[in-house]
Amino acid sequence: MTKHDEQNVLRLPSEKLYSEELEALKNMDKDSRPAGWQLSPKAVLTYITGGKAGDTEITPKYIGNKRLVEIAIATLLTDRALLLIGEPGTAKSWLSENLTAAIHGDSSKVIQGTAGTTEEQIRYSWNYAMLLAQGPSDQALIKSPIFRAMEMGGIARFEEISRCASEVQDALISILSEKTVSIPELGREMPAARGFSIIATANTRDRGVNEMSAALKRRFNIIVLPAPADIETEVDIVRKRVGEISANYALTASLPEDDVVRKIVTIFRELRSGMTMDGKEKVKPTSGVISTAEAISLLTGSMALAASFGSGTIQEEDIAAGLQGAIVKDEEKDRLVWKEYLDNVMKKRGSSWRSLYNACSEMNG
Repeated sequence: MTKHDEQNVLRLPSEKLYSEELEALKNMDKDSRPAGWQLSPKAVLTYITGGKAGDTEITPKYIGNKRLVEIAIATLLTDRALLLIGEPGTAKSWLSENLTAAIHGDSSKVIQGTAGTTEEQIRYSWNYAMLLAQGPSDQALIKSPIFRAMEMGGIARFEEISRCASEVQDALISILSEKTVSIPELGREMPAARGFSIIATANTRDRGVNEMSAALKRRFNIIVLPAPADIETEVDIVRKRVGEISANYALTASLPEDDVVRKIVTIFRELRSGMTMDGKEKVKPTSGVISTAEAISLLTGSMALAASFGSGTIQEEDIAAGLQGAIVKDEEKDRLVWKEYLDNVMKKRGSSWRSLYNACSEMNG
């Protein structure tokens, strides 16, 4: 893909987006690299958590507990797969993608778990026209992302694994235990090359989740990614990702001021926790999960509004429109919860919050 082609792509994979950082790390990396890895474990850690590679600044891809990242990287050095679990917005998919980009240089081998995911999508399937015409053959075999990762000694990603039916999930047990895929139609097995592993993610708050079997859980090292521990961490995450996304989508509005980001994060943290930041007043929770990812989406959406229909600077009306959409998911319940929050919490916060309160009240009717 040429630079011109990359400029026309809506979303670049991490290995393309951060190619200069990865190249700088490769050039500076003097530590030993495990089989199938393009970087040493220490260089992977620097790529994920940030630092320097010569004169190149390595931006942090994950802002949180560094020890959890170290455990994740160490897991991928062993025969165990990695399972990242947590609430929505805890950067499970983002961490999974960037770990794969740093270690293998190709994060595209992905299975998106849904209620309709089949065992064939995990193992392999067939081109049935070719199958009928000439019988089972390598040419008729359609390899799954996991199959291709096993062939190449790479990493496959399994997003939202708990959304798949339990019997489909369990198709992974033999792959993770034996590190082979049996192809009885061709009378052979395909062993995994060194470096193969799987990074799966699971959402703890999603509806329609299927419990993973104990046998499958034993094949994974499970890491729970927490929500941002404090407001400063969450503000940093939101500010960083809004800047990256707005640049990628060429949004022409000014980036939100720190005060705006802090207000949004404050609202979301209070509605999540059921308590005001000072701990003095209880707050009714909404029906949906109000995650860090929602705050990022809200602010980028507000930038798009300001750029297209406003002055180019985010106004309270732009923020109010985003808050309404993020918070009021259940029209009957959430509208009342939001109104109570506006009247009992935001209204009492004084003049610095008054214009946002007025805009939100008008939007909420």
